[in-house]
Amino acid sequence: MVSPLTGIIEEDKVVIDFGEFEGKSVLEIADTKPEYYQYLVEQKETGNFSIRRTKDKIFRLYVHQTMLN
Repeated sequence: MVSPLTGIIEEDKVVIDFGEFEGKSVLEIADTKPEYYQYLVEQKETGNFSIRRTKDKIFRLYVHQTMLN
């Protein structure tokens, strides 16, 4: 199954790397905070989002800060 948020990477393998949910997996967020999960999906759809694999082999999810003029 393909995740709307992480694509082919399993949601339990991707960790949030910012904010109050730092260190929690995407799967845990989907189960406990569905409204925040939806926010992350919206960020992905607008291109304001990335998943990176770090040196410790963990996939980390980032939402990029936008600059307001």
